[in-house]
Amino acid sequence: MRLTQSLRLGLLALLAVAAPLSAQQQDARADGKAFGESLRSEAQAAANSQHDASTLPNYDRNAVRDLETLADDPDRIESNAAAVATGHQGYRAMRDSIANRARFDPDEIEDVIARSLAINETPLEYTSGMDISGGQGNCVPLPPGSGSAGTYTATCNTGTRIDQSAGQCAVPLVASVTQRQQWHYLCNDTGIYQGLPWCSAFDGGSCRITGYRPGPCLQWWDNGFNRFCSEPGDPIAEISCNAPDPRYTPYAVTTDSTVDAVPDESQCTGFADNGDCTLDVEICTDADPQTRVIDGVSVTRPCWEWQRSYTCTSREAATDCSDIESQGTCRFVREECLTDELPCETWERIYECPLPDTENTTQYVCDGDVYCIDGSCETIERTANDEFKDAVTALHAMDEARGQFDPNTLTLFRGTRNTCSSKVFGVLNCCKGKGFPLIPGISLLVALGCDREEVLLHQRDAQGLCAFVGTYCSKKFLGVCLTKKKAYCCFESKLSRILQEQGRKQLPKPWDKPKEEQCEGFTLDEFAQLDLSRMDFSEVYAEFTEAARLPDELETSILIQQKIDDYYARGGQ
Repeated sequence: MRLTQSLRLGLLALLAVAAPLSAQQQDARADGKAFGESLRSEAQAAANSQHDASTLPNYDRNAVRDLETLADDPDRIESNAAAVATGHQGYRAMRDSIANRARFDPDEIEDVIARSLAINETPLEYTSGMDISGGQGNCVPLPPGSGSAGTYTATCNTGTRIDQSAGQCAVPLVASVTQRQQWHYLCNDTGIYQGLPWCSAFDGGSCRITGYRPGPCLQWWDNGFNRFCSEPGDPIAEISCNAPDPRYTPYAVTTDSTVDAVPDESQCTGFADNGDCTLDVEICTDADPQTRVIDGVSVTRPCWEWQRSYTCTSREAATDCSDIESQGTCRFVREECLTDELPCETWERIYECPLPDTENTTQYVCDGDVYCIDGSCETIERTANDEFKDAVTALHAMDEARGQFDPNTLTLFRGTRNTCSSKVFGVLNCCKGKGFPLIPGISLLVALGCDREEVLLHQRDAQGLCAFVGTYCSKKFLGVCLTKKKAYCCFESKLSRILQEQGRKQLPKPWDKPKEEQCEGFTLDEFAQLDLSRMDFSEVYAEFTEAARLPDELETSILIQQKIDDYYARGGQ
């Protein structure tokens, strides 16, 4: 009983303390209830309505269903990925790259460095407590390396040459004034006799009707205020004659002036009568003043003299191939017509010429070097490795392939199209490149008439970076080519250019027409078909380590022998 009473007293005390807080809580509850009542209708509508999943952003019913299926069976993720990967371009490109990657037998590599590896593993077996002795063999100069400077394409022209010349002549306007007397008569031209001679009675060759005047009045009318002709007679004709007619008396004699203005074309007769000359333009050179006094008569003309400009052409057989043919080292390849005209008027002859050899430093191979280690002496014989240059070139080609892969088109060794122009049988040639000396300074060639892009092409071709595609005529006249353009494909390196030139022959994938070639690269499938071992890389051998260079083994052996000497020096032996 006491316990129950005590609990009651405790609860009353707690309620007395919490009374102020209960009022605040009631206010908060009232606010919350009012807010909940305002949202009740929207919540009920949302709960009762059917949601449309298509209104959700980025919602894909099929994708969700596929993800649910994979969630139920996770093992299918790997199998699905493997099935899709085989048809993916990136996956095929990676697999082809792995399949075509250059491989080397580890045993061959071990054989090359076997001696160094053996000494590196147990150096004391070769050096401990042993004397060093030996002898040096003879070094003989090696023959010239197998690498060549390469070739270049030289072209010349043969056929018909058109020489164009310009000519001018003046055409003055010659004006003359002729004065003559005129005799004027009246005559009957109506067919009704009026007491005048018939107009037909006068000489029709020297006389002409020049006007009419009213005839005599046949009936007058007077209304008391005015008198007027109510019946006029037929008009009377006026006739003018160059000579007097003795039969009749003229009513007047006058003097008439006639102006004749004729262009004098005597100076232009030679051009006008020449079928090979064409009139280009005619301009007025004397138009001020327009009115001039000729024999006392004012004569007005808009122009008093013209100047005519003509272009005349002449044809003759020509050739500029003597310089190339006189060298004796160039091989004739083919002859192509520069125009589509039949018969062809202009031909281009194409030659393949060797580049001049560059100076190479003399290299040696030293045979008979004797090295004694651990009391055993061995004579080292050395021979040049003929396969070293091919291996280095092949490795560099693979490195170039990785660097010049275009992921957008999945192609390799894509080039850029460049063109240069030159006059056929002309002096200025902006297309000289490989095989011709570079003219120092771009500004000089630009001043002579070459474009800056043509000069840069000249330099890149001289460096061996461009492949000659062909030539097409860019301007012709009367079936004869006057200006031609050469098309080139230029690449990032000389090796890329060689791969393109010789790879296209293997596929085969010839260059397109010179006017249309865009220098596309090899597809991955095309590059996989190339056999690098059949290609001639002699032009780039000089850019890599020559096969005839001293083997690294000699330097390694000398280094080892020096270390042995140092070892005994430290031990005091």
